[in-house]
Amino acid sequence: MPQPKGRDLQKTQGPLLRWLEGKLPNAEKLAIENLRGPSDTGFSSDTLMFDLAYEESGAAIRKPLVMRLKPISEFGVFPEYDVALQHNMMQALAATAVPVPTMLWLEEDGDALSSPFYVMEHLRGQVPNDNPPYHREGWLCDLTPQDREKLWMSGVDAMAEVHKLDATAPEFDFLPQPPAGKTGMEAQLDYWSHYLDWGLERPRYALLNECFDWLVSNVPSDEPLGICWGDSRISNQIFQDCKVAAVIDWEMVFLGNPVADLAWFITIDRVNSQGIGVERLAGMPGRDATVARWQARTGQSADHLNYYELFCAFRYGAILSRLFMQMKHYEVLPADATIDVENFSSPVLREILAQASR
Repeated sequence: MPQPKGRDLQKTQGPLLRWLEGKLPNAEKLAIENLRGPSDTGFSSDTLMFDLAYEESGAAIRKPLVMRLKPISEFGVFPEYDVALQHNMMQALAATAVPVPTMLWLEEDGDALSSPFYVMEHLRGQVPNDNPPYHREGWLCDLTPQDREKLWMSGVDAMAEVHKLDATAPEFDFLPQPPAGKTGMEAQLDYWSHYLDWGLERPRYALLNECFDWLVSNVPSDEPLGICWGDSRISNQIFQDCKVAAVIDWEMVFLGNPVADLAWFITIDRVNSQGIGVERLAGMPGRDATVARWQARTGQSADHLNYYELFCAFRYGAILSRLFMQMKHYEVLPADATIDVENFSSPVLREILAQASR
């Protein structure tokens, strides 16, 4: 049986310690403690956490840190994984109103740990759980409706700060620009067409193909080009007292219409409630209130929101299809399972497509 290639923490600790010694030449008694992965790491094992302890100038120092590495899975969910892009994005955001962890080091050479990686501070706080979805169980269920509303709107506000940034500012020059003559959305459609060809047996996915064809035929024109977080949801935010302390996970960042992020924020929550047959938690603001808050905070219009809701449902459906294919590859699911074709994203995707096609 093939197995996902995870990281051996004992074998990782020594090389990581030697690498850190090169970054902290004045540190004495340098030690890595409590090296671990998150409980829901999955197959890629691309996140590690640890405490770094050492002495410097006679003072004892202890820092909780997080390391993000390029996944080493032989069956990835994405065709590429750019840790430098993520690091550079959060580093650029440090001087803005978007809260992010402090970035410490970037290692683009894969020799030290067999993968490029970056290291950042570990912020204390709570992150809404994906597995199981936070509408079903977890710490959000224990909050009052008033605190859930506060948390959700704080998440919207933090996302809005991203969309208020100037994408043409020099500090964001590293972000890939759409090809000449193409809008941000057209560039995204090119990427996702490649994704379908690269990651899926395309004829097998009739619903995804139908959605993609509709998106191509109805692509908006004359849109703004701003910074899109790409994976905009409360499960990618760290909360302290129901307020956002950090916006994380920038691997899907792109230049396009920021309404794409607003749609993702709404649609992923919808899939993780309606799609699994559970009611949204009381107090969590709905679509209209979320859109109104975002427009008030950004001063931007949510034009084409319906289009981007379908785009987001399509994207999420494609990613889930690849993820379930990965699980079949590793024999976590049987080879004849059809969950890659029909899963909890499908009812929402089908409903949004039907509304868009009217």
